[in-house]
Amino acid sequence: QVQLVGSGGGLVQAGDSLRLSCTTSGITLSIYSMGWFRQAPGKGREFVAAISWSGSNLYSASVKGRFTISRDNAKNTMYLQMNSLKPEDTAVYYCAARKGDVYTYDGLYSNWGQGTQVTVSS
Repeated sequence: QVQLVGSGGGLVQAGDSLRLSCTTSGITLSIYSMGWFRQAPGKGREFVAAISWSGSNLYSASVKGRFTISRDNAKNTMYLQMNSLKPEDTAVYYCAARKGDVYTYDGLYSNWGQGTQVTVSS
């Protein structure tokens, strides 16, 4: 059974940093591409960052240069280091996984974590 568990969210001030983790089980992480998506109140889910099974990274324009996605296949875990956080980063962050190539479209990801809340105060 595939399971993704996101963690690491919290309440921080603008300019602070947080690191999100997504721990997986039931999959061979090395052949999966992984992504982070977020959903703010009253808005649709949007792409944040993704990392391919081979280690290539993709970022949305709004987080590029501030967020870094990484993975540790030996630990079955993906990370999102978030620096210089802004109030507009406030959202529930979801991790997702798909076998094969990486995409920014959430509809192509078959496995999802439960979400972790990130709140950035001004």
